[in-house]
Order: sequence, then C-alpha cells, then structure tokens
Amino acid sequence: MASHFSPGLTVSTRHTVRKRRELPIKGEILVKLGDAVVGDTVVARAELEGELRIVRVAEELGVAPQEAVQALKVSVGQHLSQGETLAELRGLWGLFRSTVVAPAGGTVEFISAATGHIGLRAAPKLLSLPAYIKGTVVEIDDQRAVVIQAEATFVQGIFGVGGERIGTLSMLAVSADEAVDERHIPADASGLVLVGGRSPTPAALYCAAKRGAVGFVTGSVSGETLRAYLGYDIGIALTGDEALSMTVIVTEGFGDIAMGERALAALRAADGQPVSINGATQVRAGAQRPEIIAPASAAEIAATKASQGLDVGARVRVIRVPYFGAVGQVADLVQAPMRIETGAWARVLKVTLLDGRCITVPRANVELLE
Repeated sequence: MASHFSPGLTVSTRHTVRKRRELPIKGEILVKLGDAVVGDTVVARAELEGELRIVRVAEELGVAPQEAVQALKVSVGQHLSQGETLAELRGLWGLFRSTVVAPAGGTVEFISAATGHIGLRAAPKLLSLPAYIKGTVVEIDDQRAVVIQAEATFVQGIFGVGGERIGTLSMLAVSADEAVDERHIPADASGLVLVGGRSPTPAALYCAAKRGAVGFVTGSVSGETLRAYLGYDIGIALTGDEALSMTVIVTEGFGDIAMGERALAALRAADGQPVSINGATQVRAGAQRPEIIAPASAAEIAATKASQGLDVGARVRVIRVPYFGAVGQVADLVQAPMRIETGAWARVLKVTLLDGRCITVPRANVELLE
C-alpha cells in the first residue's frame, strides 16, 4: 500500500502571508501597488443594490388595480421616507379614508397598472472592504480585488467560530493545561484577543465577550460549551458567519486538550501586539482553517529573508520512501552530484534524523519545514 502524508497545521514565526481581499461585485479600488496598509485600512468599496419591496396597494385598499393606481399619491422615481402615504382612497362623502403607507424608506421603482402594486427600492448599501492584515499591496485586480502580502507570525487552529477580527493579543495567566474559567478573564478586555489554557467554561466565554474581548484562542473546547456559547448546535462543515461579537479558535481539538507548545510559544512571542484573527473553518473540499496573524517587526523580516532556502541546520522532512515522513536537520549540502540507488545522478544532502541516524537523500526528496 502506498504511503500518504497529511500535513499538519502551520505554526510559524516567519511566514509569508498573502491575502486576497475581494468585493462581491465590481467597485472602486482605493489603494495602489506598493501601498503599506494596516488591518482597518479600507482598500476597496462598492455599493450593493438595496432590497426591492413589493407593496400590494390594491389588496391593502381592497379595490381593483385600476382604482388603486388612481388612488396613488406617488410617482416613479420619487424618494420616500418610512410612513409616507403611498395611496389614499376616500369613501362616502369623504368621511372615511383608507391609506397605504411606505413600509420603509426608498425610491419608487415601478408602478404596475395590471396588478396595482408598487416596487419600492431601498437605498444602496455601501460595502467597505478592510485590508484585514498589516502588509503591502502586491497585486490589484481592477475594480474587484487586491492582494496584500506580509511577513508574520502565522498560527492555524483546528476549529473556530466567528469571523474576522482585529485586536491586541493578550496572554491569560494560565498554564497550557489549565482549564479557563471566569476568574481568569481580565476586568477590562476591550479589544483584546485572549490566549491560553484549555476547555474554557461557558461562563468564561460569556464573561470575555461581555468585557469586550474580540477573540479567544485556547487549546480545546467541549461540545457542550460551544453549544452554550452559540445558543444552538453547529454543523462543523462550514463556520465563520455566526453572529458573534467574539471569535473563538481552538488549536488542538474538542475535549480537554492542552494548547500545544509550538502554538503557545509562537503566540506568546506576539503578546501585546496587534493581531488579525478569523474563525472561519471548512473541513470539506477547499479546506480552510482558522488563523491568527501577527505582523513581524522589521528585524524579524530581515531575519526571515536571510534564512530562506535550504541550508545547513534547516529542519526538513523526507517525502519519499524508504525514509518517508522522517524529520531531521540538514547536516551537509553535498556539492558534487552523486549516483543514487536508481542509477541516476542527483544532487543530495545529508540529514541527521531525530533518532540520531545520518542519511543521504536526493534534495528533491525533502521539504523545508518552517
């Protein structure tokens, strides 16, 4: 049987993040190539057409369509406020009146003589698209999208609920394997993304949201707690559109699992820094994982650029048999090509595996780990 390797979640303090920010319809791009942006910079905007309401004037007055049209007090193109009179019908000697008023503000789009109905179009909605992350504009799709690139600390979670948020990362005073309860939540959590521990209680999540936290990142959560926080059972195939003031992300899974040391260390290094988070999760085709992104400093970016590529000391994983899946460090980059088992000549390297063995493999048979 062939071997298969399923890559784990990305946890890196030196990661190149590219985000495509796209409008649902054509609009206006507000930035240029090379522009530096921050999370709340509006990079594009568009106007979404307002809702069309059908007002059944004839039925409401209880008359034929022709009589309803004669009773109208408005015309096509007229702007109306909620409650303004659309039609009025006077009864015997003018003593009795029946009226139909606008259910909401808008513009009269059409009047149908055949049905006695009016189409009332609500005002368009302005859609502003924020950058979401701090970085540089590297691509522009005219009238539709921009791509923003940044060097950052990047941590993927296993599951989350809630959409995009921008806040300040704040480590909780708990150990990685400590259950989080209400007493661990700071008195003022306004604008914070709280991080740490495992298995928060429903009271802890309620308290954090009430005190203004915009995000909560922890090792694990129970199904019961998630249900209590959301107020309903959730299908885990696709999340991110929940009506929540605080996004919740778990890095390890469901139940009572401590936050992993790699994720904890990466996030601890970003304590007090602005971060962008997104709890959107999709576990089917086109898998999407929740994420925490903290922009790197200038020094970290310089170090990232200097360390990119395969070099002695780099962590690698072998992706071909007979050492498939083995992880180690590059011990030597052999310069001269060598004959390998297949009889072909190839450039190779020596890798010291975690168990101490030193192996020689083709460079094409390894992948660089972050």
